Amino acid sequence: MNAQRIAYFSMEIGLEARMPTYSGGLGVLAGDTIRAAADLKVPLVAVTLLYRKGYFRQRLEADGSQREEPVEWSPKDFLAEMPQRISVTIEERTVRLRSWRYEVKGAGGYTVPVYFLDADLAENADWDRALTHSLYGGDSHYRLCQEVILGIGGLGMLRELGYGDIGRFHLNEGHASLLTLKLLDEEAKKAGREAITADDVEPVREKCVFTTHTPVPAGHDQFPLDLARRVVGPREDFFGLKEVSADGAVLNMTCLALNLSRYVNGVAKKHGEVSRLMFAGYAIDAITNGIHPATWAADPFQALFDRFIPGWREDSFSLRYAMGIPKQALWQAHARAKQQLIGHVNSATGIGMDPEVLTIGFARRASTYKRADLLFQDIERLRRIASEKGAIQVVYAGKAHPRDHGGKELIRRIFQAKQSLMPEIRVAYLEDYDMELGKLVTSGVDLWLNTPEPPQEASGTSGMKAAVNGVPSLSVLDGWWIEGRIEGLTGWSIGEHTARTGGGGDRAHDAASLYDKLEEVILPLFYRDRDRFIDVMRLAIALNGSFFNSQRMMHEYVLKAYL
Repeated sequence: MNAQRIAYFSMEIGLEARMPTYSGGLGVLAGDTIRAAADLKVPLVAVTLLYRKGYFRQRLEADGSQREEPVEWSPKDFLAEMPQRISVTIEERTVRLRSWRYEVKGAGGYTVPVYFLDADLAENADWDRALTHSLYGGDSHYRLCQEVILGIGGLGMLRELGYGDIGRFHLNEGHASLLTLKLLDEEAKKAGREAITADDVEPVREKCVFTTHTPVPAGHDQFPLDLARRVVGPREDFFGLKEVSADGAVLNMTCLALNLSRYVNGVAKKHGEVSRLMFAGYAIDAITNGIHPATWAADPFQALFDRFIPGWREDSFSLRYAMGIPKQALWQAHARAKQQLIGHVNSATGIGMDPEVLTIGFARRASTYKRADLLFQDIERLRRIASEKGAIQVVYAGKAHPRDHGGKELIRRIFQAKQSLMPEIRVAYLEDYDMELGKLVTSGVDLWLNTPEPPQEASGTSGMKAAVNGVPSLSVLDGWWIEGRIEGLTGWSIGEHTARTGGGGDRAHDAASLYDKLEEVILPLFYRDRDRFIDVMRLAIALNGSFFNSQRMMHEYVLKAYL
C-alpha cells in the first residue's frame, strides 16, 4: 500500500453502543470496516456526522406500538474536540463546522481516526445548529443540508486538519456524493481556472470509489432539482452529468457517485448483479460484506478461540481451525452465551424462557421486506411442530424508522402472535435494539432466522455475526446467504426451489419451506442428534466465520478499489 491515505465517508458509523451515531446495518458495517483497516494497518481516515439526539430510543407499548424518544449522550465522554473550524455554504448562508475525533485501535496497535462533524456552534442560526442533531430525521430539505455537511464539509475539514495526502475517497453509499463538487473545484483551482471544465472530471473520477448498499430504487437518495439548486447552488457542471437527473426533475445521489467513481461495488455477488440491472451501462463489481470477529464474538467464544486458535484476532482466516475445537468445549461456550441472553430476556420481560429450549433469533431493522412475521404465517402448524417435534422459543429485536408505518405495524403483528402462542411457545420482543443487544442475541440463540423477500436483501450481516458464534442460519437464499449456505453443513435454506427457478417472495411457499425445515431437519437434529448439531455449529465458524469477515473484505477493497 502506498503512503497516500484513503478517506472513508459514511452517513453513519457504529463504534460503541453508547454512542448513538448509527441506526443499523450500514453504520455497524462502517464501524467494522474501520476496525479491519486498523487491524491491517491500512492508512484510512473516516468522516461522519455527530448526532447529538442520535437515531432514537425505542419504547414499546403492551400492544407493540413503538414510541420514539431522543437519546441523551455527551460527546465529550467519548470524543476529543478538535480546534479547527471551517465553513460551508448552504442556501447562500455560511454554516460553521467543527469536528470531534475518535480513535479506533487495531489488534496490533495501529490507529485509524474517525472525525464527527458538528454544526452545533453558537455562531450558527438555530436551524443550522440542529443539522447534525438527528440521524435520518427531518424532511428532504434537512437531509440534503446534512449531505452538504458530510460531503463538502467533510472534505473541507480533512483539508483543514492537514490531510493533504488523500489518494482515494471511498463513498459508503451515496450520501457523501457532494464531496465530488469540492474535488472538481480543487482540480480547477490547481489548473488555474475559475470554472469547472470536462478536463477536471477524469482526475476526480480516478480518486473516488463508491459502494452501493441497497437493491431497492426507493432506497437511493433523490432530491428535486429546484431544492438541490437552492441548497447547493447553480452547479451546472454537476447537474449536467450523465443520468444524474434521469427524468430532468431530480438529483439522484447514486447516479452522481456512479458518474464520478473509478470503481463501484455492491455488497454481495447477487447484489452486484441486481445493481448492474438497476444501473445499466455502469461497471459494478461486488465485494461481499464481512463482520469484525473480535467485536462480535461473545466473551465465552473469545475465550474459546484464545485457547484453541491463538492469533485469531490478528488473522480472522485462522478461524477455519475451529474444526479442531473439541465439541464439548464448543457446546459449553455456547451454553454460557445462551445463558447470558436468556438471563437478559427473562429480566427484561419476565417471560420465563428456558435455556434448554431451542431458541430462534431474529434481530434487525423492522422493515416490511424483511418479513419478520413469516414465522407466524400458520400459527396452528407452528404450535403443532413445537408440540410434536420439540419446544421452540423466539427472541426478536429491531426498530422501525419513525416514518415507516408498515414497519411499525409489523412489530404490532409480532406482539399479536406472541399473545396467541402463549404459553406453548414463548416469544420475546426486546426494545431499543443496539450494538450491545445485537451481540447478545446473535451469540446467544441456537438458530438465526432470516426471511427477506428476494432480491431485496443486499447482503445482511447479522447472520455472519451469528456464524462467528457458532450459530447456524435458517435463511431465504438472498444476499450473503447465497454464498454462505452449504445445506445441512453451515445452516439451511428457505424456499430453495423458488430461488432456483428465479422466483422469490412467495410468502406461503416460503413459510411452508420454513416449517418443513424446522419440523423435518432442525428440531430432530437439535433434540435427538446433538452431536451432529454441534458439527453444524463448528462448520458455521470454520467456513463462514473464517471468510465472511471484515479482514477479508478489507483485503478485497485494498486490492480492487484502493490500489
